[in-house]
Amino acid sequence: MALFSCSRRTATRGLAYTLKRTLATPADNFVRIVEVGPRDGLQNEPTAIPKDVKVELINRLGAAGAKIIEAGSFVSPKWMAGTAEVISQMKRIPGVRYPVLVPNMKGLDTLLTLLSQHSSSSPPLTDEVAIFTAASDGFNKANTNSTVAESLVRLAPVVQRALENGLRVRGYISTVISCPYDGETDPRRVKDVARELVQMGCYEVSLGDTVGTGTPASMLAMLNEVVKDVPIRILAAHNHDTFGMGISNVMAAVEAGVRTVDSSVAGLGGCPYSPGATGNVATEDVVHALHGCGYKTGIDLPALVHVGAWISKELKRDNSSRAGRAYLAREIRAKNARPAASLS
Repeated sequence: MALFSCSRRTATRGLAYTLKRTLATPADNFVRIVEVGPRDGLQNEPTAIPKDVKVELINRLGAAGAKIIEAGSFVSPKWMAGTAEVISQMKRIPGVRYPVLVPNMKGLDTLLTLLSQHSSSSPPLTDEVAIFTAASDGFNKANTNSTVAESLVRLAPVVQRALENGLRVRGYISTVISCPYDGETDPRRVKDVARELVQMGCYEVSLGDTVGTGTPASMLAMLNEVVKDVPIRILAAHNHDTFGMGISNVMAAVEAGVRTVDSSVAGLGGCPYSPGATGNVATEDVVHALHGCGYKTGIDLPALVHVGAWISKELKRDNSSRAGRAYLAREIRAKNARPAASLS
């Protein structure tokens, strides 16, 4: 029995979605969580975040069992200041990966210089970078002042140099469902860009519903096209919760065979180039849903809930995780409960 109302073959606008959708099985029930809060989440906060808070957030996420934590980016300090200091001071846990975003050759050069200065570090400061582009020209022009084709040409030597220096490379594609400037995105565009990134050498491609307009049907339609050229095992789902469909879209992708999900503790994030988009889907909500459906993540959910509560308090913002708020409320009720008075 399917978990969601979308049937295994759903026809919309004449297109049949034929991806296999199954419940978790013991042989294939582990879903990797890429925690993007320290980078994608914090970069969109309206005020500068103290370096010590960023370091503490990364450390707390690692202690809660997160195995892939996007630690920062080497972009304009306007968006993300102090990444070098953050990754130099954070506690690096063996077995945990700490990728950083490098949007261009300048960013990669900055990272490589930093790594050379810490060549004796064990484990290394990082062994993985991420690059990004989009599936729509309008978004890409707003973000990087280039078309999608131009961005791919610019990224190719960045990927090559990263690989030559022993770094793994992950690719991001924004606006895989729709674009705030160009409207609906043709899934064939997503497929073409994903294929290009894999051919460059990206070990994984993250598919971002940047605007958050996706539904399970549109997610499956997009995936059904992309997997014609790119194996589903190297695809990741990156959903925003603008219209409240984030978890449904994540679970649709997982049921279809995606085994990597990007999410942000407490639902931190947004996108400065996507007007109206809210934060990333909350990691607490994703883990709650996955565990409830029989999947494993390796994350301690109660510990994660408290990380979300802590960072929300530090940032003086509302906690956007529904599951997080519910677990915290239940804890408060349990603490306030009093045993009934004895009748004897």
